[in-house]
Amino acid sequence: MAAQGKGMSTGEWKGVKNNSMDKQVFSISGMTCAVCAQRIESSLKELAGVESAAVNFATEKASVVFDPNHISSSAIRNTVAKIGYKVIEPPNAKVLNPGALNTEAEIRILWQKFAVAAVFAIPLLYIAMVPMVSMVRLPFSSELHHMMSDAPLIYALLQLFLILPIIGVGYKFYTVGFRALWQKHPNMDSLIAVGTTAAVLYSVYGIWQIAAGQPSGVEALYFESAGVIIALILLGKSLEAVSKGKTSAAIKKLMGLAPQFAYVRQDGIEKQIPIEDVRAGDVVVVKPGGSIPVDGLVLAGSTSIDESMLTGESMPVSKKAGDPVYGATLNTTGAIQFRAEKVGGDTVLAQMIKLVEEAQNSKAPIAKMADIVSGHFVPVVCAIALLAGMAWFFGSGGDVKFALTVFISVLVMACPCALGLATPTAIMVGTGKGAENGILIKSGEALETARKIDLILLDKTGTITEGKPEVVAVEGEVLQLAASLERYSEHPLGKAIAEYYEGDCLPVQDFRAVVGEGVEGVIEGKKVRIGRGVEICVDENYVGRILISDRPKASSREAVTRLRKMGIEVVMITGDNRETAEAVAAQTGIDRVLAEVLPQDKAGAVKALQAEGCRVAMVGDGINDAPALAQADVGIAIGSGTDVAMESADIVLMRSDLLDVATAIDLSKKTVRNIKQNLFWAFGYNIIGIPIAAGLLYLFGGPLMNPMFAALAMSLSSVSVLSNALRLKRFKGEGLIP
Repeated sequence: MAAQGKGMSTGEWKGVKNNSMDKQVFSISGMTCAVCAQRIESSLKELAGVESAAVNFATEKASVVFDPNHISSSAIRNTVAKIGYKVIEPPNAKVLNPGALNTEAEIRILWQKFAVAAVFAIPLLYIAMVPMVSMVRLPFSSELHHMMSDAPLIYALLQLFLILPIIGVGYKFYTVGFRALWQKHPNMDSLIAVGTTAAVLYSVYGIWQIAAGQPSGVEALYFESAGVIIALILLGKSLEAVSKGKTSAAIKKLMGLAPQFAYVRQDGIEKQIPIEDVRAGDVVVVKPGGSIPVDGLVLAGSTSIDESMLTGESMPVSKKAGDPVYGATLNTTGAIQFRAEKVGGDTVLAQMIKLVEEAQNSKAPIAKMADIVSGHFVPVVCAIALLAGMAWFFGSGGDVKFALTVFISVLVMACPCALGLATPTAIMVGTGKGAENGILIKSGEALETARKIDLILLDKTGTITEGKPEVVAVEGEVLQLAASLERYSEHPLGKAIAEYYEGDCLPVQDFRAVVGEGVEGVIEGKKVRIGRGVEICVDENYVGRILISDRPKASSREAVTRLRKMGIEVVMITGDNRETAEAVAAQTGIDRVLAEVLPQDKAGAVKALQAEGCRVAMVGDGINDAPALAQADVGIAIGSGTDVAMESADIVLMRSDLLDVATAIDLSKKTVRNIKQNLFWAFGYNIIGIPIAAGLLYLFGGPLMNPMFAALAMSLSSVSVLSNALRLKRFKGEGLIP
């Protein structure tokens, strides 16, 4: 954000060069927990030429800002590969989200691995535990009792046979975990690998004891714990993958909106071509019920188009020749022909997808503590597990099995995943929910900051009002003079005067527009000037004025009311004269007005309000609002405004409805509350669970944690965080119509 600590500049957000810097997003596979993301991020930040890097475990993406004159994108990919991860390359340039291509396949493979592990883990657990249960007669219990006592070697080898397929499907825990351990950057897989390996090796030692003639070695078998731990963690990974897929549903929904084909008129013939082959300038034909394939301008025909998939607005919009149409919207009634203007990655839909993806990949300031903890989490847990195991070994008089139980339980109970998922999953769902309702939030920082806003500065024309000024009265014989001069002006008030006048215009010499002051020129040898209050002077003598009205939008008053109920002060800022501004303020319930503010002074007005101790959100729609939008703590652009305004803003309202300002702030509050809940659970789970696994309850006469229950708790901790984040999908905000 700008003066108040904003993150990336507009140039960086757009992904284009800014001070020779490039920004690219890389899809990465192989991350298993937040520690992996931390390692990749720190490795990328160490590269010469990399200005910043942020790795998101939930979206499995790395956002890197770098100087292409000093480092190439291939060097960044190689760095990721060297530390054991892989950058997913899109099969072609048209793929918007290469990481999403593998999601369903990965989920299917995870479920298959879990199924294999479960098929072998269930009988393994049964064989190991039934002989220990004497009070209840279970199937094959007598046979297993006899095998354990009379043929302990066969009993042990049977368990070894059952554990091998489980280790096979869970091989990545070992390859990734031990490699990370060897590279001195242990992760969650390292905890699983060390814990289950210790259990398996101790069990193999038991088999050696049995083979050496010591039947008591059967009591050292720990195969069932290792097998069940791997099966449960695979279950947790599968559930986690499914839940993560649901958090990115908004992106998938947006991607699925665009049609696959378009009908293009070429040489008088209508042809069906793939949407990626449509070029700017092509004449596209859309029949009733068809989807608009790309953005363009209507050439012929009239219709109504359902734009709800882009704006969240349910009412169809009438279109005629000269009106814009947008890709992925639905043509409901008439047939139209339009000229393609923006195709491929330049369409509104593609930009929306890019915005949502970048927001979901970004980090919110609230995640800093979790990032710091995640960076030191695994080494600390390993130390706790080792110390706890040694303490119980000596405290129990050398009971290896007891100490090993504690050691494995601590390793398996610890869960850095929950910490890594707490913030990004909530941001993914929150920004996705906003996009579904026509609210595009560009970053996690903007999403978090919006909840702190206590003053909203609203531009008048086009934001509070319709932006379609109309002449309502003319004082004096000045209409011809004004229309003659204003026909050269680009200002909305000037256009309103020029459109209102139906007579012949007089020739104008030396026309000049003075920013924020009006226009002037020479007509019939006399200097004519029109000031900001649409007051007309001839040779510096006042001769009359034109009264112009710009009606407030239907929802403006309700929006102001809702914002005030949320405890937010609403202030209007405008370059218009105070009389006009006060009239609009009275109609909309605004008490405080900053009138006659020159465009170049709007950013200064924001600074002045910030100096009063206010956290300011600026809402505007014009080029002259861009500096103020950038200066504000949160800049909010009305979607019908200019590209410059929308690029300078942190939040874009596609519906151009002020009610969505209240919705955006409410969404911010609920998302941050959800993040805090997730972090509370993630920290609380580890703070409480690890001491219990270390034997704290047992020390005071309670039970000792079984490693299998520790694995189940660890698996469910991540799922619980994801499930809590998914509750945001039920969001109904302040500005939303029930």
